[in-house]
Amino acid sequence: MTDPTHNPAIPVADSFDRIQCQWCQGMNEKAALACHSCGAPLDIRNLVSESGWREAPRIRDMTKIEFGASSCQVEGEVVPVAEINLGRGDSIYFEHHVMLWKEDAVPLTVMSLPGGFKRAFAGMPFVITVASGTGRIAFSRDATGELVVLPLHPGMELDVREHAFLLASHHISYSFVRVKGLTNILFGGQGMYMDRFVTSNIPGLLILHGYGNVFERRLAAGESIMVEPGAFLYKDSTVTMDVEFQRLGTGLFGGTNMSLARMTGPGRVGIQSMYVHHHTE
Repeated sequence: MTDPTHNPAIPVADSFDRIQCQWCQGMNEKAALACHSCGAPLDIRNLVSESGWREAPRIRDMTKIEFGASSCQVEGEVVPVAEINLGRGDSIYFEHHVMLWKEDAVPLTVMSLPGGFKRAFAGMPFVITVASGTGRIAFSRDATGELVVLPLHPGMELDVREHAFLLASHHISYSFVRVKGLTNILFGGQGMYMDRFVTSNIPGLLILHGYGNVFERRLAAGESIMVEPGAFLYKDSTVTMDVEFQRLGTGLFGGTNMSLARMTGPGRVGIQSMYVHHHTE
């Protein structure tokens, strides 16, 4: 029977004296103050608006996150840095211009990507760099905002707006997907492609950078919301996306249209409160 006094926004301990993270659902030791899988604080409540949007957890300075044989330490708050300590056998990949520094011992290679001309035409990066263990390497988007840490469980697919992903572990496959039927007005002119991250039977770690603040909402099957295209950050692949044009006003401004992205569930939708144009747009 459900406890009527239980608030689902507050992490609870199970019978084995562990506590569940309400952001990524990972299990942690009862005494932990931050989730070891995503860095979300465990000693504060989730912040959820009346309309159902919850804030992405503000990761505390110097919080440590574990994945595979490696770890990530989040440093700073205004322009956050992800410092990776790569373990033996682990590797990560990233857009090469987001690297901040690395140790000499960390080798870099280039990931082979299909569709190079299509990616270049769409304004997406066509060079993805790979760093292998062991050693330390750090990343930053060189902009204000938040790092969104998303542990991906086996069998998950996530679509991300271009130029938003900071790094991903090698167990996550990377490709791009064309948003069929949409014009370049989607994403404020960024094009018709998104990054797609997929896990098989092994979990992985994906870290995104969101400008301003990041919010997430989980849509039920058939439930839809309208999002300003520039605010879109990520979505589960089960969430469909369509652009709709709404005519504004009459008379002198009767021909003015507003373009909005209709997101229809089931699944998660992430948005950012600030939108920045990149040089490829």
